[in-house]
Amino acid sequence: MTTVPTGSALRAARRRDRRVYTHSHPVLFALLAATRRRAVTRVGGTVLVHGGEPYRQALTRIPLDRTAAGTTGGAARELSTGGTLFDQEGTGHRATRRAVADDLGAAGVERLRPLWLDVLDRRLAPLGAGRDVDLVPLARELAGATVCALLGTAGDPETIAEAAASAAAAAVRDHLPGPRPSGTARAAAAATARLEALLAPASGTAADTALRAMLAVAAVNTTVAALPRAVAWCADARLWHHAADDRLRPALVGELLRVIAPSPLLPRVAAAAAELGGCPVQAGDRLILVARHAARAHGEPPDALHPAPPTVAQLVFGAGPHACPGARLARAQLDDTLAALAPHCPTVLRARVDRGAALPGWRSLTVRATSNCRSLEN
Repeated sequence: MTTVPTGSALRAARRRDRRVYTHSHPVLFALLAATRRRAVTRVGGTVLVHGGEPYRQALTRIPLDRTAAGTTGGAARELSTGGTLFDQEGTGHRATRRAVADDLGAAGVERLRPLWLDVLDRRLAPLGAGRDVDLVPLARELAGATVCALLGTAGDPETIAEAAASAAAAAVRDHLPGPRPSGTARAAAAATARLEALLAPASGTAADTALRAMLAVAAVNTTVAALPRAVAWCADARLWHHAADDRLRPALVGELLRVIAPSPLLPRVAAAAAELGGCPVQAGDRLILVARHAARAHGEPPDALHPAPPTVAQLVFGAGPHACPGARLARAQLDDTLAALAPHCPTVLRARVDRGAALPGWRSLTVRATSNCRSLEN
C-alpha cells in the first residue's frame, strides 16, 4: 500500500529547505515573500514576476536584452569573450541551443549515465556499512564527471566542479544589487579565467572555450544545488517509499525539481515595451522571474500521487526558446540518485547552508541509512 506523507513531515521538510534561502539571501527572500501575493508587481525599475502565466509570457512573448548588465547573458559576456549560449541572439542562439540539446537528448543521457552510476555506487557504498555520507561532495563529483564527459575533457572532475562553483559564486557577488566590496570584478574574472583554462579544447576559438565554461557553470551549480536538497526533502517528508517505486519515482522526480527550483530566479531585462499581468513594462526594465513561485513551489509540496501539471512543473526549467536544454539530464540524474538511496531510507544527520554559493543549497548534507524503512512511513 502506498502511504501519504503526514502534514508534520511535510512541514519539517519545508522548514529545512527554507534555510537555504533565509541563511544565504535573507533580504531577497523576504522581499520576494512579501510581494508574491500579486502575480506581477513593480518595485522602482524592477518588475517582479511571480505568477505562472506572466512568467511564461515574459519568456515567450517579450523581447529580452540578452546582454544587459545583471542578466545571465550579461555576466557571461563580461567575464568571457562572449558568444556563449547565454548571450547570443537570433540564429546563433538557436544553432547553439540545438547543438547542446542534441548532446543532452535521450541518446546523450544514456551515453553519460554509466559515469554518474559509477559515482553513486562508489560514494554511497558506506551507507551499507552503517557509515555516514555527505551528499554534497557526491553531487560535486557526479556533476564534474558528467561535464568532463560531455565536453570531452580529461580534467579532474572534482577540480573542474570546484572551479565552476567558484566562478559562479564570484559572478553572483559581482552582480548583486547595491554596493559591492572592492575587487569583486577582478575576482570574478580570475575565477572564470581559471575555469576556461581547465576546459580549453586542444583546438578551437575563444568563443568555444567560453561556451564550454558557461555550460560547466550551469551544469555543476544546478546539480550541486538540486541533488542534496531533493534528498533532504525525501528524508524529512518520508518519501522513500515513493522513491523505491519504479512507477511513482518519475513523478516524484518531477515534483521534487518543481519544489526545490534549483534556479529559483531568472534575472532578465526587457528589450521592448509590453504588459505583464496588467503591469506595464518598459524597455530597459529589469525583470525578476521567480521560477519558484511560478511553479507553486512555495505553496504545494511534492506529491507523486497527484503531481502538478507538466505545464507548471516545467517552468523551473524556463519556457519556449528560453527552456533549459539540460532538463532531461537533471531528471535522469535525480531519478538514479533516488533509486540508489531508496533501499537505505536515509535520514539527515547534519545540514549546513552554503552561504556563498551562486544558487541556494547545502554546503554539507550528511545522511545515514535507517535499518527499518517501514518505521519512517508512519
